[in-house]
Amino acid sequence: MAVVNHTSLQPASFLLMGIPGLEELHIWLSIPFCLMYLAAVFGNSILFFVIVTEQSLHEPMYLFLAMLAVADLVLSSSTVPKALSIFWSLSKEMSFHACLTQMFFAHVSFIAESTILLAMAFDRYIAICNPLRYAAVFTRSVMAKIGLAAIARGFFVIFPTIFLLRRLPYCGRKLMPHTYCEHMGIARLACADIAVNIWYGFATTLLSPGVDILLIGVSYVLILRAVFRLSSKEAQLKAVRTCSSHACVIVMFYTPAFFSFFTHRFGHNIPIHVHILLANLYMLLPPMLNPIVYTVKNKLIREKVSRIFFKHGQCSPPRL
Repeated sequence: MAVVNHTSLQPASFLLMGIPGLEELHIWLSIPFCLMYLAAVFGNSILFFVIVTEQSLHEPMYLFLAMLAVADLVLSSSTVPKALSIFWSLSKEMSFHACLTQMFFAHVSFIAESTILLAMAFDRYIAICNPLRYAAVFTRSVMAKIGLAAIARGFFVIFPTIFLLRRLPYCGRKLMPHTYCEHMGIARLACADIAVNIWYGFATTLLSPGVDILLIGVSYVLILRAVFRLSSKEAQLKAVRTCSSHACVIVMFYTPAFFSFFTHRFGHNIPIHVHILLANLYMLLPPMLNPIVYTVKNKLIREKVSRIFFKHGQCSPPRL
């Protein structure tokens, strides 16, 4: 009995079709996509530069923001340029290995960012509930280990999907109705049983970002309980303000991601263009909004950013 060579059934490349049903709007959709991506790159680059160059910002809370900025840059840059290339009809083709590489970096950066948000929730918990131990817990060494753990966690969760996809035969199927390569989008092109891919994707979603959001929720319950026990109203407001920007980022990051995940698997009556728009939204919206939220909410970062643009004294920032 002849053995099927799965490698020979892998396509040399895929053709990404963008957003099916909205082809006539591709050029118009490219405008907000491009503007949001430029804002994400500019905002996160400025945030990272300010934190790295300003010695006064080399504290745990700000180092977490620098990690978040890097994750956001990778998350958006791994997918949006190709989406714009498709919208502008420059290139819709992507080689099989390039597709796997794009999927790998997009998913790894997503899990790494989720890990960083969990660590930031723990940071806020210690700062509010046990402030005397804060300096002892979040040392430079611990911060470096957290950054490495975020990358390692994403790597070990996503790396098996490369082999799960390479083992599948695709029987010459090349057309992918999407703007970028993601695990289940590639798997659904296979002409074989993909139950292992489905269950692995479901398990990793529940056991990585799913567990993260659960633990973040527990930390905030403990934080709120500690806040309401404070006798001073001023202290309560200060504690709430400390957590507000992080809470906003959590909502922006997880809401579109989980909505996209569950509609992709259970919302079979939802049009495919809605699925794809949601999948792009969680890759683009948080990276664009995160630096804005933290710059607006954090007075010290706002002052440092203003100093970059007005440091020569040629013009002064408007007084409010």
